[in-house]
Amino acid sequence: MAITNKEFKQALKLWASGVAVVTTKTEKFGLQGMTVTSFTSVSLDSQQILVCINKDADTGEGIFDGGSFAVNLLSREQETISNQFAGGCSQEERFEQVAWVEGKTGMPIFTESLASLECTVADKIFSGTHWVIIGNVQNVTCAEGEPLLYFNTAYKALA
Repeated sequence: MAITNKEFKQALKLWASGVAVVTTKTEKFGLQGMTVTSFTSVSLDSQQILVCINKDADTGEGIFDGGSFAVNLLSREQETISNQFAGGCSQEERFEQVAWVEGKTGMPIFTESLASLECTVADKIFSGTHWVIIGNVQNVTCAEGEPLLYFNTAYKALA
């Protein structure tokens, strides 16, 4: 029995998750970044994470070209940044309104995020409409604060 896309989306929007922005920087593509909610840890022993990126997202080209990326876990105060990196403006415009620095690996990390994980690409798997990118974590930066959450098509905060 097949389900419809509408039914599938209805179920998925009931999963609460944190919000992250994946960033990269290469000579060929420059600064790139996009908002994602598909992020998780993979392994503690080899310190790996994964993100899922739509095959049509230009940020993926930069990640694959340079072999590195960062995942910036957004704080409750960064809702505007999440919207900015979700699309609707150029890559250059996305970075104009956010405070960022180059991390130890040269990847763009947001100075006000809860955490930033700098990674090298360990593997990539194409499935359906998305790339699943597994990253070896090279460096982490952590701060204090509350996370930005997303649930049922809206931003939420911890109670």
